[in-house]
Amino acid sequence: MASEKLKKEPIKNKSATVRYIFAISLTALQLAVIITAVFLLISKIPYLRVAVYLTCLGCVVKIISSPDSPDYKVPWLLFVLIAPIIGTTCYLALYKRRLSKAYCKRLKNLQAEIYPTADEKLLATLKKQNSHALSHAKLLISLADTHLFTNTKVDYFPLGKDMAKSLIKDIKNAKKFIYMEYFILAKGELWQEILQILIGRAKNGVEVKILYDDFGSMKTLPWNYFKTLESLGLGATAFSRLCGAPDRYINNRNHRKITVIDGKIAYTGGINIADEYVDKKRRFGEWKDGGIRLFGSAVYELTKLFITDYGVSVKNKPNFNQNLYPTFSQNETGFVVPFGDGPKPDYHRRVSKNLIINMLSVATKRVLITTPYLILDNEICSAIENTAIRGVDVKIILPGIPDKKLVHTLGQSFYPRLISAGVKIYKYDKGFIHAKNYIVDGKYALMGSINLDYRSLAHHFENGVWLYNLNCIKQAENDIIKLLNFCTKIDRDKATFSPIKGFFISLVKIFAPLF
Repeated sequence: MASEKLKKEPIKNKSATVRYIFAISLTALQLAVIITAVFLLISKIPYLRVAVYLTCLGCVVKIISSPDSPDYKVPWLLFVLIAPIIGTTCYLALYKRRLSKAYCKRLKNLQAEIYPTADEKLLATLKKQNSHALSHAKLLISLADTHLFTNTKVDYFPLGKDMAKSLIKDIKNAKKFIYMEYFILAKGELWQEILQILIGRAKNGVEVKILYDDFGSMKTLPWNYFKTLESLGLGATAFSRLCGAPDRYINNRNHRKITVIDGKIAYTGGINIADEYVDKKRRFGEWKDGGIRLFGSAVYELTKLFITDYGVSVKNKPNFNQNLYPTFSQNETGFVVPFGDGPKPDYHRRVSKNLIINMLSVATKRVLITTPYLILDNEICSAIENTAIRGVDVKIILPGIPDKKLVHTLGQSFYPRLISAGVKIYKYDKGFIHAKNYIVDGKYALMGSINLDYRSLAHHFENGVWLYNLNCIKQAENDIIKLLNFCTKIDRDKATFSPIKGFFISLVKIFAPLF
């Protein structure tokens, strides 16, 4: 019966896209109604104009005095000053992410579900080994409410198809539960194979829960696909469904990529569940991606991230009856800190951004970065520059065939500044690179879903794994070094624009942090 339902499903559902266009249009319409009403009121009641402009002034003062990055404050400030009424209305509606009391209460309850930790003991051990590693771990524990783990085996996958093969094998052997959380879930060969396995495991008593981002999957799934999954015996929901409310949540998407199996095994990295990520479908040449597999106590934090995200996305708080945090008897060395990141007020400071800056500050020999996008604020751009100026060999690998041309062009606008500081920038000639790796001195690494752009570092919900003193770090470093054989180094003279295009790019860069 399940197979029959799957065969009857259409490959694409155009009504899904219509729904999203309607939701976004409804948001714009509500803002337009409010702005029009304000203009009408001040035209009829002159004294009201004073109150409106005092409100605008108050917004200007609030923006200037806020602790946010200048790169984020400047576009809002310009918007309010250039178009006071329109800018102020949009600022009041979109600047802060408003959360309902019910959401906050459930979030707090879900985050309160704790697992066994040993931070003090492990931090003391790490302090004896490496003071720089200690600072990274303490930063994450403080900013992301996470913990330090050892006793975890981490395997590195240089390609998405390698990771998918291992993932499918582990899913087949699941005994208790399978939790999957992805920005994009797309129908195709990969998902079809995984889905058939999930249905089979669910029939054998394995608890299966699936979370996908409503916006990220809008072109790949029908709008109510979670209902189809529920009819197949799986737990499923969409994250932050668009409904047309003018609130900043529409810009705060779930970009995390996590699979947890039985609380013992977890996967994360760059790949979504779609054919292009495993090179079954080619859109932008060869797709270079990858990720990691964790086996051990560090899986606890990724389990917690999933149950929190899933728990706030369903109508009623779900019951997780399984033993979510099993014990481990293995004796693996090395240190691991899995963590989540996201917008305010869920996260009060920029977790990933601060970690990357901290890692760059301790680099002495070499920094290797792979990222699909390069849209930087001044703080992180300066951190990369300063690292190269100190004599550290900084290499950044970007796509040769971009998936988003405007975003790629914005990234190119940073080339002259970085190259002049000594940063070496390469493009992957064979196609698109989607892997997100940050390797410092072959000792420290950050892997996960985090891109080097505003969306990842400020707007999206992300997840990462900080690693120290593990074999997988050297494996990832060697993989990136080999990758350079298929890359072309970018010269500064190739990263210049015509005056007209340069002006347009500069204008777009000003407002890029808002989107």
